[in-house]
Amino acid sequence: MKFSTLVAGLSLGWLSALQAAEVNVYSARQQELIKPLLDKFTASSGVKVNLITGKPDELLTRIRQEGRNSPADVLISTDVGRLYRAKQQGLLQPVESTLLTSQIPAQYRDPAKLWFGLTMRARPILYVPGKVDPAELSTIENLADAKWRGRICIRSSDNVYNQSMVAGMIATIGADATAKWAADFAKNFAQPPKGGDRDQVKAAAAGVCDIAIANTYYLAAMLEDPADKAAASSVKVFWPNQQDRGAHVNISGAAVLKHAPNQAQAKQLLEYMVGAEAQQWYATANHEYPVLASVPVSPVLQGFGPFKADTLSLDKLGELNQQALMLMDQAGWK
Repeated sequence: MKFSTLVAGLSLGWLSALQAAEVNVYSARQQELIKPLLDKFTASSGVKVNLITGKPDELLTRIRQEGRNSPADVLISTDVGRLYRAKQQGLLQPVESTLLTSQIPAQYRDPAKLWFGLTMRARPILYVPGKVDPAELSTIENLADAKWRGRICIRSSDNVYNQSMVAGMIATIGADATAKWAADFAKNFAQPPKGGDRDQVKAAAAGVCDIAIANTYYLAAMLEDPADKAAASSVKVFWPNQQDRGAHVNISGAAVLKHAPNQAQAKQLLEYMVGAEAQQWYATANHEYPVLASVPVSPVLQGFGPFKADTLSLDKLGELNQQALMLMDQAGWK
């Protein structure tokens, strides 16, 4: 065989392998909130991304049922609770990456390297100016005070964001104190919990309640949506627990599945998602706080002001999730 023919054959083989490179992603994030970033990854790497979106628990069930034959390489979750659940169910594999461990703060990644935070979001107190004097506000614990009776809107106890918030309290102040807080807190609801975070903001704007609890990226998105801007503009952000542990935070994150057929590409995708380009996209498009400290937050988030975040290892939120849910239900938090 001529050398030129051999080289051409090798080149065609290399090109074919490159074109065949792909990674299969199961995402609990809505398609419009993740696909543009995955398209950027494909453009920069040449790796095709096959995306399936769905509800988080449905995706976990699907992965379990598929077993060793699952095509899934990467699981993307909107909360650490589901990542921890996947870990406990033995669905994940550790990823050895100096880049991931150096870019992501320790509290935002699994100690055993089974999942990694991609973005951080906070869950502050939102209040209606004129109805609430911010000087009255201090901590999440303070919202159990009787002065807030009938004045608070929040999602139901089956919402994982609330479960994680309560799990963080259990880890910090203990189960007994959290149980007492939850029982008193539930008495202060303005209405039976219903709807999503946006609905809590809209209820506050409509005069149903004076305080709402919601994630920052929901409020930021509402402020940029003409249909929701008026409602979102009617509330202000108050950062609780700034004199002690800091405001409760959570993550969106990702993990590589145990039976991933494309492990190298899966690791490549995770590393891309904590790089400067991806982190900047998250910050500007989705209004989430980057885990990469060098990337600035969006102007909208800057408008919410700086804050001290809780430094609790988020693995504890998953560990205490079931205890938190049981405690919330016993407190009458429907």
